[in-house]
Amino acid sequence: MITDISATLDAQVDFRDELLVARILVATSVDGLYHRSAIFERIVRALETFVSEAGGDRYEPLLHFPPVMPREVLVKSDYLRSFPNLVGSIDTFTGNDLEHAELLRLADADEDWTQALIPAEVTLCSAACHPLYPGLAGRLPEGGRHAEVQGYCFRHEPSIDPARMQCFRQHEFVYIGEPEGALAHRDEWLERGLELLSSLGLPVEKVLAGDPFFGRAGRMLAANQKDTALKFEIVCPITSTELPTAISSANYHLDHFGAPFGILAADGAPAHSACIGFGLERITLALLRTHGIDPTDWPAQVRLRLWP
Repeated sequence: MITDISATLDAQVDFRDELLVARILVATSVDGLYHRSAIFERIVRALETFVSEAGGDRYEPLLHFPPVMPREVLVKSDYLRSFPNLVGSIDTFTGNDLEHAELLRLADADEDWTQALIPAEVTLCSAACHPLYPGLAGRLPEGGRHAEVQGYCFRHEPSIDPARMQCFRQHEFVYIGEPEGALAHRDEWLERGLELLSSLGLPVEKVLAGDPFFGRAGRMLAANQKDTALKFEIVCPITSTELPTAISSANYHLDHFGAPFGILAADGAPAHSACIGFGLERITLALLRTHGIDPTDWPAQVRLRLWP
């Protein structure tokens, strides 16, 4: 197993270096944070269209969320309790002239100047669908709501693996309403997601998965999540065949969002929800790894869809 991990780390470094040399990505001083080239962004934008068209006319107009959201959404979503190690909180300065002088003194002395800041009313967005739920409060119509959303997400997990970026985009299809509708939505999109990604020539498969909940209690939550088959991932071997990377995930949330955000199904019970998220950066990297670093050399059927 140690040999497998070592080989995976070497493959991650090799792929990252290949991307950097080709200027597909540009490194910063922080692991997992990159500037993206026009080539990279062109693929991402083509994927946006490709994925969005798969939703057909069943979904409400696409909502693009900013990379920040109200702090209360982070708390109500229970993300702070479940994943405190991944949270991105935004701080700001609200002091007077004297306090500003102290902030500058700390900065000039290379000391911790962030102690002069206080939390802002916003945090970095943790998942693309989270900003959706506050706007759905109240009783939903029969059959629930079908939403399509996209947004930047932040996860504090610095890594040399280019597929584990700290800042990335998710394109999601969300259902919220009756339990049977939510489960059907998850299962339908799991199969449709496999078909979509396979049609791009990616060697994908679905696997039962669990979220990396924090701490001892989190390990119990993760085990229960797997036992009840709430989360599946679509994985692709980007830098390892033994440890393939999740490029999409399909999740049944039960009433995890319906209850705290006051969203009711048509029968008055707390609404259940489900979503599928397509990781646009990870799918882009999977394409570059599978078909080559130059999109003009990709198979014709893939170029037709993403690089016309």
